[in-house]
Amino acid sequence: MHTILGAGGPTANALTQELIAHNQTLRLVSRKPVATNNPNVSWQKADLLNEQEVLAATAGSSIIYLCAGLVYDAQIWQQQWPVIIQNVINACKQTGARLIFFDNVYMYGLVKGPMTENTPYHPCSLKGEVRAKIAQQLMDESKAGHINATIARAADFYGTDSMNSFFDMMILDKYAKNTSGQWIGNPNTLHSFTYIPDAGKALFLLGQTPDSGNQIWHLPTAAPLKGKAFIEMAAQIYGTKARYSVINKLMLRLVGLFKKVVAGTVEMYYQYDHDYHFDSTKFEKAFNFKPTSYHDGILALSKTLYKNRIDK
Repeated sequence: MHTILGAGGPTANALTQELIAHNQTLRLVSRKPVATNNPNVSWQKADLLNEQEVLAATAGSSIIYLCAGLVYDAQIWQQQWPVIIQNVINACKQTGARLIFFDNVYMYGLVKGPMTENTPYHPCSLKGEVRAKIAQQLMDESKAGHINATIARAADFYGTDSMNSFFDMMILDKYAKNTSGQWIGNPNTLHSFTYIPDAGKALFLLGQTPDSGNQIWHLPTAAPLKGKAFIEMAAQIYGTKARYSVINKLMLRLVGLFKKVVAGTVEMYYQYDHDYHFDSTKFEKAFNFKPTSYHDGILALSKTLYKNRIDK
């Protein structure tokens, strides 16, 4: 039994499709219902902050994938992530299930050069501090032999079905409509984006490979490009002009006065005015996996989620 905690989000949805495609028995767990008409897939309601509900939802699991996302607010993260992680650890101890935790890179802080699985934790944000603590807690439990835990990290992602990505929302969706795009931070710095379908495939592979447990993996991600290169590539694919404006830190602060989600982005601004180089060499070599190129990913999205609406 594969159990996805935090079902319904972009990564969870991509993983769900992979598991269904391989005829796996799957339980989706979330607070809100997730529609399914597949006989191998069931849904169970649970609040990840409630230990008893988590234990009930994970009963009989062989692999637990934690793909939950919280409101983008540092205080909520500080309050809720430690509770969620402890509840999931308890569930793994009770069921004996492997844990695969879908994580981000906030714990690394500002890194000069590539981020790898061996990059030390030096968070420079409140959300990064939270991520560092829970990641360390999982690996401590793993090293002590209490649980079998895998941390699977991704860069900023694109290709979501909910526009939960600034590249999707501010560039692809805008160019699909032949309007001007927006870029956060310095478009002359490097940035990495993980293609969500690749993340789903990679999480499935980790679940199918017991030897991948008790360690950290960076999910397959194409080599970084400068922001301007992403913008120009997207404009060419959509057949529009590479028009865009730049959103700086002051602008984020001002908008954040009225939108709390945007306010939560301010402390992460260092990721957008410095090079952000995510390295997935370890995964690529171990699984012989070639990440989807940015060109191919954007081209696919121009025909699907962010369909090109420009009259030719």
